[in-house]
Amino acid sequence: MRHISVSETAKKWGVSERSVRNYCAQGRVNGAFLAGKTWNIPENAEKPDRTNKKKEPSVTLLDILQEQKERKYSGGIYHKTQIDLTFNSNHIEGSRLTHDQTRYIFETNTIGVETEALNVDDVIETVNHFRCIDLIIDRAKAELTEKFIKELHFILKNGTSDSRKEWFAVGDYKNMPNEVGGMDTALPEEVADKMKDLLAEYNGKKEKTLEDILDFHVRFERIHPFQDGNGRVGRLIMFKECLKYNIVPFIIEDDLKMFYYRGLKEWNREKGYLIDTCLTAQDKYKAYLDYFRITY
Repeated sequence: MRHISVSETAKKWGVSERSVRNYCAQGRVNGAFLAGKTWNIPENAEKPDRTNKKKEPSVTLLDILQEQKERKYSGGIYHKTQIDLTFNSNHIEGSRLTHDQTRYIFETNTIGVETEALNVDDVIETVNHFRCIDLIIDRAKAELTEKFIKELHFILKNGTSDSRKEWFAVGDYKNMPNEVGGMDTALPEEVADKMKDLLAEYNGKKEKTLEDILDFHVRFERIHPFQDGNGRVGRLIMFKECLKYNIVPFIIEDDLKMFYYRGLKEWNREKGYLIDTCLTAQDKYKAYLDYFRITY
């Protein structure tokens, strides 16, 4: 039996070398063995399934989020999700509000400021993002549609300084070309058709895996259908779809931001970068669920 290296196996399976080493260390690759510090892997070894879902519990995370939202329950997983998802997703896009300021706005519906000046748009988009999270919880089981995605964008950007610009379409696709990370995106006249094709392909899959959700996210961000707010809308969609298919959701925090950007950029060449980043974020959300004694 011929054995191959970790790097050869990673290329063959389309994952990162880190993932291959983890599979081997967990005993999930039949016939793999260590020689010193080097894993030797049978050339015909099959890639292990990456399980992100457990047996569906009788009460799901979505059920709990919906119940706590309706009861306006303070201090639970709904409360923590609202604050952490809003702070981190806005922070990635340049919001200067702190985590404490975000929490204060959510808990008191007021702004506590003494010596510093706050950007009004940061405050408005924080409040709007809370409403977006409520929407994805309310409609988690619904099919993903253009109408729903545009509604998320409308809620997020409504009342901001962007909404007062004639060329900025709030709740509708962009009117002007834009780029992201130095890369071209779909032209305004291409967006509607590309979004229809993306949604048709995605919704055509009966069951969705984490990889399916990430693939949709990457393609959505490359289309970049809105003038601004694409990253936040895209991450809200991922959270919604994880809830729908009983996959533990995740929040991209600041320490993972650059790995997240790399994963988006390198998706076609190496899916493992983004998958590993999101699994790391998922592990942190699992720790929240463990703390609140929520089965997943």
